[in-house]
Amino acid sequence: QVQLVESGGGLVQAGGSLRLSCAASVTGSRFSVYSMDWYRQASGKQRELVAGITSGGSTNYADSVKGRFTISRDNAKKTVYLQMNSLKPEDTAVYYCNAIWIQSYWGQGTQVTVSS
Repeated sequence: QVQLVESGGGLVQAGGSLRLSCAASVTGSRFSVYSMDWYRQASGKQRELVAGITSGGSTNYADSVKGRFTISRDNAKKTVYLQMNSLKPEDTAVYYCNAIWIQSYWGQGTQVTVSS
């Protein structure tokens, strides 16, 4: 069982930065085995994958955020991060954390709003 809690969202001007955190509470397994992803869902749009990091540390990014966002994980702290730089108004969305290993678990989301 995994519970995920996102934090770090907020209101920021275009060009600014935010760092999202996703803290995991894990029972019956180890956090390190999970692949962790960040998704986002803008109002009226489908949820989309933003970035992912495997248990081995390999990362992947949506084309729209490459070079601006960085995903990382700290297995000792059971936390995954999303560093977001050079934010654009189109990055405005609710950002969700997802953990995958046999099953998929979701956090409740954190709102990111980028003003122009």
